[in-house]
Amino acid sequence: MKTQHKEMYDAINALLGSYAVNGHAKYILAPYVARVSLEMNHMYADLNFKSRSEMGRFMMKNFPKLAEQKPKEKLWKKFLYDMIGAVAPACGNCDDQETCFKCIVSEMSA
Repeated sequence: MKTQHKEMYDAINALLGSYAVNGHAKYILAPYVARVSLEMNHMYADLNFKSRSEMGRFMMKNFPKLAEQKPKEKLWKKFLYDMIGAVAPACGNCDDQETCFKCIVSEMSA
């Protein structure tokens, strides 16, 4: 893992862990979600969810206080990376920036 990616992984993992509802969410799910957040596709798809709504229910069950903070119009990967003050590795190459509401990459190119 690249150093920059390791730092982002660590930050996302720590963020999720701090909001985890229990030990399973903190020590199993948070590291998994953090690793998947580095992938180049939509996070809900990389987590094998059928929809963003399904992912939202998963996050609400396992990280409820964090899920309550997420604006409805913001996608999960974007929200998590905004929370750590970074841009997700996938954002620079994303072909779906038009539907990724409040996307930093889109705003910078406007």
